[in-house]
Amino acid sequence: MAVTIRDVAHASGVHVSTVSRTFSAPHMVNAETRTRVLAVAERLGYRPNRAARSLTTGRTGNLGLIVADLANPFFPPLIKAAQAAARGQDYHLFVADTDEDPAEEQDLVQAFSKQVDGIVLCSPRSSNKALEKLAETIPFVLVNRRMRGVPTVVMDVAQGARAAMRHLAALGHRRVALVAGPAGSWTSGEIRRAVADVPGLDTLVIGPNAPTEQGGIAVAERVAEAGVTGVLAYNDLVAIGLIEALEERGVSVPGDVSVIGVDDSVTGRLHRPKLTTVAMPTADAGRMAVDLLIKSMSAATVLETHLVVRESTAPPKGSP
Repeated sequence: MAVTIRDVAHASGVHVSTVSRTFSAPHMVNAETRTRVLAVAERLGYRPNRAARSLTTGRTGNLGLIVADLANPFFPPLIKAAQAAARGQDYHLFVADTDEDPAEEQDLVQAFSKQVDGIVLCSPRSSNKALEKLAETIPFVLVNRRMRGVPTVVMDVAQGARAAMRHLAALGHRRVALVAGPAGSWTSGEIRRAVADVPGLDTLVIGPNAPTEQGGIAVAERVAEAGVTGVLAYNDLVAIGLIEALEERGVSVPGDVSVIGVDDSVTGRLHRPKLTTVAMPTADAGRMAVDLLIKSMSAATVLETHLVVRESTAPPKGSP
């Protein structure tokens, strides 16, 4: 038989209304009483009815998490960490995928706004104007996107991109390519600006491109014909698609062309050659975004990235 709020009240020696306030408005309950009620509730296994609690508090106890593409291995570690952070603070997390479509993204925010207390938007593709309008309807935190007045968690991909290009330069590469990401991607813009800061390299920008293996496959011929000896790809999926397509054309990696990805996904670690890549702290970003959302904090958090050197980079052919 389920434990009721009356059971907790009786065992705690308080009125039912005190138990209710302990869960719905804890700041209104004496600290000693609150501690006793919570301890009894934990011992008895009592869980407050979320629907009833939402009627009294105006809050659902639910959060939304919207990502650009669930099939991208970049997102699962972020989702898992965000879910654990939400659960640890007694929230449920609903997850949805926009399939890289700004219109779908905006529709999902509108739909979620009726069911959740706030939303984490990961790598959004919508314009700033659209996001500003959405921010009027529900609180949200942005991951890998900066916008004035909105809490953000960004991974310093620019730092990682510069490290990647310096790595290529140190190996002896001089003519390299940047295979850019989608046109509306904040991350792609950050990478493009960062690589322009690295001296000693003649950098060809190819893109925008789809952030998928197919996106990498589609640009392989252009990369092969460009006379570059090194490539920085928008993400690991693009890098892997590029490597596969280059090798089908008889261009070996890293023998003829060195390739670097961004993400440090499981896919890149399992691929052969193992992918040199920029490691992105996705799990930390998921945890921090949920924490900012629950605490209603207006903050901009920047997480460091770093280059992981593996097998897909080497000195250019013919170099000493």
